[in-house]
Amino acid sequence: MYPRASEAGQGTGCYFDRAPEKLVLEGYRRWTAGFETGSVIAWEMAFGLYSEILGSREGNRALSELSFFIRTLRHCALCPLKTFPFGSHHVCKEECLTLGLIAGLQNCDMLAARTCLNAMACPSRQEEVENAAIGFAETLAELDQVLLPIPKFAIDDIISRPLRAKYH
Repeated sequence: MYPRASEAGQGTGCYFDRAPEKLVLEGYRRWTAGFETGSVIAWEMAFGLYSEILGSREGNRALSELSFFIRTLRHCALCPLKTFPFGSHHVCKEECLTLGLIAGLQNCDMLAARTCLNAMACPSRQEEVENAAIGFAETLAELDQVLLPIPKFAIDDIISRPLRAKYH
């Protein structure tokens, strides 16, 4: 449905430095930190990142979808959301699952997306999380910000690892 990174000419460099992955990962980290700390500084940092990459108008549009997704996930998650610090080149399980969910939705890999969703959200609230994630994933795709696919076997491996492990 959406172009692969190699088709879009974005096949080089660090995974976390690609704009689509940075928007999802750093957006998740900063927006979650805003909820956790009660400080608007983290949210302002997220707005700055999105504006820098997408421009003010489109950045605000994408950030609105991220905000709705994170807010929904916080209410429906199986456990409290965890993150690494801003800019870290390590990812925790929750961050991997978030990247996997959005990548799965954008790349029409519903098996990978469903695997992430099952590991993230309580069964009775999965539809809410899925709908919020779809809105975020579609908005990013409309802005030409498509994540690289993450295969289901990699997601399964991450889910099976012990807690508190870093994956990169």
